[in-house]
Amino acid sequence: MKNKKILVVLGILLLIIIPYKLNTKVYGNDEESILKVVRSIEGYDYQSIEILAIKDIKNERVVPLLLNNNPGFIQFTKNKRGNYEWRHIEKRENQSLASFPIYLNGKESPNRKLLFVTNKDNEVAKMELDVNGQFFHKVFNIHENSVAWIDLPKQKSIEFKYKYYDKSGNLIK
Repeated sequence: MKNKKILVVLGILLLIIIPYKLNTKVYGNDEESILKVVRSIEGYDYQSIEILAIKDIKNERVVPLLLNNNPGFIQFTKNKRGNYEWRHIEKRENQSLASFPIYLNGKESPNRKLLFVTNKDNEVAKMELDVNGQFFHKVFNIHENSVAWIDLPKQKSIEFKYKYYDKSGNLIK
């Protein structure tokens, strides 16, 4: 009788522990788990990953980062349980300033943003951006890791025309 009770208790414990152990999915719920998610993606297991910011927009999480000093970002979507599941990751090799169009799920306005990520090699001090005749200006601190955002107009097709300037105001070709 005693052995049956021990077996029943062990069986119940196994039923509780096994599903918990089998669920090894990592979510982007905090900085530590975001780093784990990035390192788990094939081709992104970098020695150096620096999270520059964590921006939550409705049910989306966008994390600008540097991967071995290369600008990039990872995007998550919140699931029904409130966990952030990895959706998209992107990087630009050998660039000190990179721009990334960010597309958000849902009908929030604006649902498209433009993300800029710079590293310490950046020498662009100012940028002018023409988006279908609408002009945006951004100022960057040179030689600093940084993040900047632009809300893009809600149009079906978008054309970008960039102009970059150094700290003296000279156009960079």
